[in-house]
Amino acid sequence: MKRALLVIDVQREYFDGAFPIIYPVGHLEQILHVMDEAAKTRIPTAVIRHHQPDPESPIFRLNSATWQLHREVEQRPRDILIDKQLPGSFTNTKLGDWIKSVGADCVTIAGYMTQMCCDTTAREAFHRGYNVEFLQDATGTLDVENKAGAVTAEQLHASILVSQQMFISDVISTHEWTSRLG
Repeated sequence: MKRALLVIDVQREYFDGAFPIIYPVGHLEQILHVMDEAAKTRIPTAVIRHHQPDPESPIFRLNSATWQLHREVEQRPRDILIDKQLPGSFTNTKLGDWIKSVGADCVTIAGYMTQMCCDTTAREAFHRGYNVEFLQDATGTLDVENKAGAVTAEQLHASILVSQQMFISDVISTHEWTSRLG
């Protein structure tokens, strides 16, 4: 199996902006760890960055301070940087072409938010015939409350992981992922 690592939306919006990621504890450290392991083992890595189509958007506004990648992610090696405007990292981007160009048949999902862009990208990858590894401790989320109800970050994260494992992804820890690289 040849992997490609997808590091999704690890941007300052999730640290300094409107959506501070709170769960699971250590999520950023795990993301950085998998990026380092990918670099050591020559796993092709795509860093994906989101911006809203509306140039006046108060969140993920192109070229704003909170749109920037987290400094630690920005400093790590990557093979490609892909900008997107929708939750799915394949939609209207060159991600699919890049994955084909590196010969990967498996994508590993890390980043934010578990229930939005990570979930959507995993589903898109599965629909395109890729094996998907979803890193349970290198994806993250926050408490959500809206007119449909309220859930804690822990509940939301767990429900997405259970859903992913049902049919779409192999949900694993970063420790298990690194042991597979050997």
